[in-house]
Amino acid sequence: MKKTIVFFLIIVFSSVNLFSQPVSKFKDGERVVFLGNSITDGGHYHSFIWLFYMTRFPNMNVRIMNGGIGGDTAYDMFKRLDDDIFSKRPTSLVVTFGMNDSGYFEYNSDKAKEFGEEKYQACFKNFKLLEKRLLELPNTKIVMMGSSPYDENAKISGNTPFKGKNVIMQRIVEFQKQAAQQNNWEFLDLNQPMTEINLKFQQKDSTFTLCGQDRIHPDNDGHMVMAYLFLKQQGFAGNKVADIEINASKNNVVKSDNCEISNLKKYGNKLSFDYLAYSLPYPLDTVARGWNSKKSQAKATEYVPFIEEMNQEILKVTGLKGNYKLMIDENEIGTWSGNDFASGINLAKETNTPQYQQALAIMHLNEYRWEIERNFRDYAWIQFNFFQQKGLLFADNMESIKALDKEIGKNVWLKIQRDNYARMMLKPVREGREAEMNLLISKIYDSNKPVTRKITLIKL
Repeated sequence: MKKTIVFFLIIVFSSVNLFSQPVSKFKDGERVVFLGNSITDGGHYHSFIWLFYMTRFPNMNVRIMNGGIGGDTAYDMFKRLDDDIFSKRPTSLVVTFGMNDSGYFEYNSDKAKEFGEEKYQACFKNFKLLEKRLLELPNTKIVMMGSSPYDENAKISGNTPFKGKNVIMQRIVEFQKQAAQQNNWEFLDLNQPMTEINLKFQQKDSTFTLCGQDRIHPDNDGHMVMAYLFLKQQGFAGNKVADIEINASKNNVVKSDNCEISNLKKYGNKLSFDYLAYSLPYPLDTVARGWNSKKSQAKATEYVPFIEEMNQEILKVTGLKGNYKLMIDENEIGTWSGNDFASGINLAKETNTPQYQQALAIMHLNEYRWEIERNFRDYAWIQFNFFQQKGLLFADNMESIKALDKEIGKNVWLKIQRDNYARMMLKPVREGREAEMNLLISKIYDSNKPVTRKITLIKL
């Protein structure tokens, strides 16, 4: 069964290029902004992408920023470009929209077809405004990214799907692709491959979805699939953490890709060497983090071949007979046979290695950073969804609070955001939170440097 699923995944993801164009890898010094709606605003996919760069390229200084606001359409994004996005000075700008642009409830009305066409035309018109501004950024790389899908097919109790909505979303993706081709931008599509995964797994489980219980917002597993698709389009399939091969019979190093091997010794029933990798394994969170989340990031590895393609830290030792205990520094990792070692052990799957534990600390620091950044995105939400229309954009004074309190009883979202705004409106608070976030980023890049490990194989 597992082989069948893996074969399906290979077919699906080898065809990603059919509906995407190459997306260049981020470079040292890049400032990357993901411009989007609530899927970006409250989501983790961009954070998971940055975690890949943090662990795979520990000496590369890349900054990835959340530029999402919940509820946004292409027009809403157009209105906040200067004050919210361009002000971040992006060298790369990833643009995604379509979920809110395509509308919702009217798809279940008698005029669903007319409604869908109206929404499509409005989205295209609004995008042309956005496109004009993006073309004013000759030194910024633009990446158009087709939205994750609206799942019309999953059987979700109490949630009647809006039939035909994702068809309109796919039409929006198509004009995004055409615009990318015309403007020499980069492009990738999340909609089609995620839809294919949904349909495949729904054959066995009709309730399966990557798109969350509201059919819109992916859970942690869906966001990891999004990150995987983005990284794959950047060409990281086949990029290994490290690849070691040692011939125990000849006591020599056959291969040491992306790492250094030294002090190889064979004595008695032991084989040992020093191992300095240039990368850390990618840590996969097994906890379902976030409000109302049901699935973990690690769950995504059941749907996409992330481990097989992008998280390989291979230790291969030939010429061994019998069983061997593997030690890294003072830590016992496990026991494998000589045949297992000859085939290769993927250390990135062993969560008790010192290097995985080091990477796990990076993951948690990055999560703390993400949480602080979310405070800033909630602050941006209330600025552009409320104060901008009131002529109070970034006024951040008592008049702002009075205007907010006057409307708070009519809008539950304003009520939810009121406490965060009351704190973040104060400049010293924003400066303090920014300093916290920068401190976490500094700690990440202080802590993500691989160190030399002593690897020992002991015959049992």
